Amino acid sequence: MIDSQHSHSLKKKSVSAVLWSGGDAFLRQGLQFVVSIILARLLTPEEFGTVALLYLFTGIAGVFIDSGFSAALVQRQDVTHTDESTVFWFSLGMGAATAALLWLVAPWIAGFYGQPVLVPLTAILAISLLINSLGSIHMTLLTKRLDFKTPMKVGAAATSVSGLVAVGMATSGFGIWALASQVLAASIVTTALLWLLSRWRPALVFSLESARRLFGFGGFLMASSLLDVAYNRLYTLLLGKLYGVRDLGLYTRADNTKQIPVDLLANTLSRVAFPIFSAAASDREKLKRGLRLAIRGAMLFNVPMMLGLMATADNVILVLFGAQWLGAVPLLQVLCLAGVFWPLHVLNLNALKAQGHSRLFFRLEIFKKIIGVAFIVAGVQFGVLGIAISQVAFGALAFLINSHYTATMLNYGWLQQLRDTSGIAFASFMMLCAVLVVGAYVDEAGTLKLALQVATGVAVYLTLGWTLRLRAFSDARWMFSPRAS
Repeated sequence: MIDSQHSHSLKKKSVSAVLWSGGDAFLRQGLQFVVSIILARLLTPEEFGTVALLYLFTGIAGVFIDSGFSAALVQRQDVTHTDESTVFWFSLGMGAATAALLWLVAPWIAGFYGQPVLVPLTAILAISLLINSLGSIHMTLLTKRLDFKTPMKVGAAATSVSGLVAVGMATSGFGIWALASQVLAASIVTTALLWLLSRWRPALVFSLESARRLFGFGGFLMASSLLDVAYNRLYTLLLGKLYGVRDLGLYTRADNTKQIPVDLLANTLSRVAFPIFSAAASDREKLKRGLRLAIRGAMLFNVPMMLGLMATADNVILVLFGAQWLGAVPLLQVLCLAGVFWPLHVLNLNALKAQGHSRLFFRLEIFKKIIGVAFIVAGVQFGVLGIAISQVAFGALAFLINSHYTATMLNYGWLQQLRDTSGIAFASFMMLCAVLVVGAYVDEAGTLKLALQVATGVAVYLTLGWTLRLRAFSDARWMFSPRAS
């Protein structure tokens, strides 16, 4: 009886967290998407590519500011206010240090790429990182409490205000500075609202003991995050140096477009799954059931979205962003295949982290990223498309590596995961074929053709899902049924 009540309580918390986190991600991603469409029509691929040159450096700076402490606070169930305050002051100090370092190296970055505009641009992005460090602990604690209603309000406001600033400046002819101002405005609004809406305040205390204890877990995650950022943004360094800002802008547009549905799922899953998996980490059977449920639910949406986007890529780019971005179409089609694997990475790794295996997590990241860098270096020899293809190869291999340890610890490896999602894959593939047929028979590209393709895809996928009685459909009904326990 107690176990049943506990399961029901966990289910209610999970459903509520998924709804609010999903609402937050959907609203924020939706607003960002609308803004990106407007800006893509006002600015050029070269301007977007110039900002993308700094992604690697700002990404690494963000990892150092966090240093794995956020994950440590969520994973540990016994943190004190002293622990939380220590993390706040550490993040603020690292924010100031990394901002200062970026200012110092800005001339070197600009000289490396031959882009003098990167000096003031780097300074603006460094300031935004410092401002973000003031609110990072608030967001972490909201995540730990599974409070995603507050971040939804904050994210919607920040995205709206920063989007209006960027569009206004782009319309007035400020070019690349519209993109820089968007980042800065988002940081200011986000941090201000987190302080306004959250009751948490730091104490004037810094405990070396707290820092050491939390870093024992978070340090390996920080190193893993550094590897992840360096790998995922290495393309900006190579493309920007070897092929120029236009090709980098096209690749970034394709990657960002693919990431919109992927991030919608992955951000929701990562923010919800880790605290929930951590709470269930002591019961491996319960953790395994939760992981299976999460994988089926995530792939139920992700696979058809990725294959559908792949089939409609030419129309999506033309209708949403304009003819100047059509060079991104083949890149988007290839990257969608890599996007199919993304929820599997997120969930398998969160299950590993939740059990406290941060050291193993780090070793895994080293092994995978060495392979991934080799793939990118090989792929760049074949141009921009070669890098996109390398992402597909790495995605498949990384899934096999991640799921190996899920098999060892939870007896739920890659074969079982693929078996659980095979029906989803079949229905999605048939949907892909139907969408391509519609695209072949409707000659004129545009909004009408895209609408027909989307409507056909949704109808075919839902019909096959119901006909095949996919387990993921019944999972979704169970999760949101008020009577289920």
